[in-house]
Amino acid sequence: MTPELVHAEPVTCLNVTGMGEPGGTEHLAAIRALYAVAGAMGGPAGPLQGRWWAEDPDRDPLDVPRDQWRWHLLLPLDTVPEPGAADRARERARGSGAAVDRVQLVSFAEGECVELLHEGPFSEEKKSLDLMDAFMAEHGLLRNGLHHEIYLSDFTDPNPRTILRQPVARAAG
Repeated sequence: MTPELVHAEPVTCLNVTGMGEPGGTEHLAAIRALYAVAGAMGGPAGPLQGRWWAEDPDRDPLDVPRDQWRWHLLLPLDTVPEPGAADRARERARGSGAAVDRVQLVSFAEGECVELLHEGPFSEEKKSLDLMDAFMAEHGLLRNGLHHEIYLSDFTDPNPRTILRQPVARAAG
């Protein structure tokens, strides 16, 4: 696939923020909590998304141990819910045993982004990210936000499909 420049509209999501390895205990608990609250809200949500970063300025994020990766896991909502709807859904989902108190309602806008469909294991994303970096350099674009992934298949799929998104800004000059 070839990277492309897109405009990402503002979105409202259910969100859990955490730290830990993808597929690890903390990560999976956050996913369960998101789906428990989304189910209690009764409307469509998804697909699951993640915004990732590492708090180590001296290393490339992919060189940071995975248990130190930080993330916002997100389930986009079709509409902005009425005030108090997420609170009521958390209460209804409390019996699920999921960590529903961690689920928050957030809105964010990324604007101009470079996107690429990555098909294959997460361990091979570096190749796709390198293609995106080359595209950004060729078009005078700089990173302008968190690395964003949109999961089009289940985490257990041996050949997952993931949209990789990087918010960007035009380089000065």
